[in-house]
Amino acid sequence: MSNLSKRVQSITPSVTLGIEAKAKELKAQGKDIISLSAGEPDFDTPAFIQQAAIKAMQSGFTRYTAAAGTVELRKAVCAKLERDQGLKFAPDQIVVSCGAKHSLFNIFFALLNEGDEVIIPSPFWLSYPEMAQMFGAKSVFIETAQASGFKVLPAALEKAITPKTKIFVINSPSNPTGAVYSKEELQALVAVLKKHPHVTVVSDEIYETLVYDGRKHYSIAQLDPEVGARTILVNGMSKSYAMTGWRLGYAAFPMKDAAKAVAGFQSHSTSNPTSFAQSGGLAALEQGAADAKAMCEVFEKRRTWFYEQISRLPKLKPFRPEGAFYLFVDIAETGMGSLKLSEALLEEIALAVVPGLPFGSDRHIRMSFATSEKNLEKAVLRLAGWLNKHNPHPASAQR
Repeated sequence: MSNLSKRVQSITPSVTLGIEAKAKELKAQGKDIISLSAGEPDFDTPAFIQQAAIKAMQSGFTRYTAAAGTVELRKAVCAKLERDQGLKFAPDQIVVSCGAKHSLFNIFFALLNEGDEVIIPSPFWLSYPEMAQMFGAKSVFIETAQASGFKVLPAALEKAITPKTKIFVINSPSNPTGAVYSKEELQALVAVLKKHPHVTVVSDEIYETLVYDGRKHYSIAQLDPEVGARTILVNGMSKSYAMTGWRLGYAAFPMKDAAKAVAGFQSHSTSNPTSFAQSGGLAALEQGAADAKAMCEVFEKRRTWFYEQISRLPKLKPFRPEGAFYLFVDIAETGMGSLKLSEALLEEIALAVVPGLPFGSDRHIRMSFATSEKNLEKAVLRLAGWLNKHNPHPASAQR
């Protein structure tokens, strides 16, 4: 008989990490795998960030820091939030954790009780409902449609809120869809939230710097003081500065008691984030704007090309992403579910994609364009050949 807790047994492992691990295993066996599965920039961490961490290590900065992160890094986060969003925070309102995922886990742990409800727009980043379930909360999904840009409509949000609602999660730019909320769209949601002061907003802005077509990133926290006073911002260094393995994220809490509580229990779990990684994070926040912009320009170029190529293939209907680095593709015309199709592509043409089912939509797959142009070209060729093989009259299916 297993000694595992019911809580642990209820958790579903991350599908994205699982597929990426399988792809790497097959690649190690000598197979020519093209992986479009990982949510990870293919750039190296900028050299000046690496050097900041190396210098910190060489100077002996290898010991514990404050559990919530160094004061210098937390001050830099405050400066970033004021500079980019016009939001004022003090260092004791910032908790630096081991990645934005860790920050989200901490927030859910701090806020949720048994029976609480968490409103999550669908499609969603697959860890949100898993985290809610860990703490006995119920996920309430708001279905969004590709035709309306995968955005939550105000009426749908209003309908989803109940007296049990504790958290509303918003993720813009979005993983997996790449949807980006405009200022006006966020203001419409703010109008609903102002009527429900018991709802805390968790705004996941990890893809903040990756917005395309001249769009501007807006945080829901900056649009209304009352809603901003109950909005917890989550961000990190992974996507903007190609620092996924460094494991640095942060949460900004308008309520100081929540920040203090999170810092307190983090001291009993991970303690502080890695000391010298924090030195790299400080350099990234203070000097990394140009590098983040340059990476965004490359991703936007890839997005445009990849979207156009996939749009030409039969039976696939991609959503044109406005941010992040994913193509979310409607596969309904293939007649296959996302799990079956993903398995077939990996086994038959050595192409790793992520099924949409764990993200809330079995009629979609997610393909990352955070990889080289050469890999994207090979992926398109393999997909085209596979689809033509399974579609004997491709011309009739062209849109």
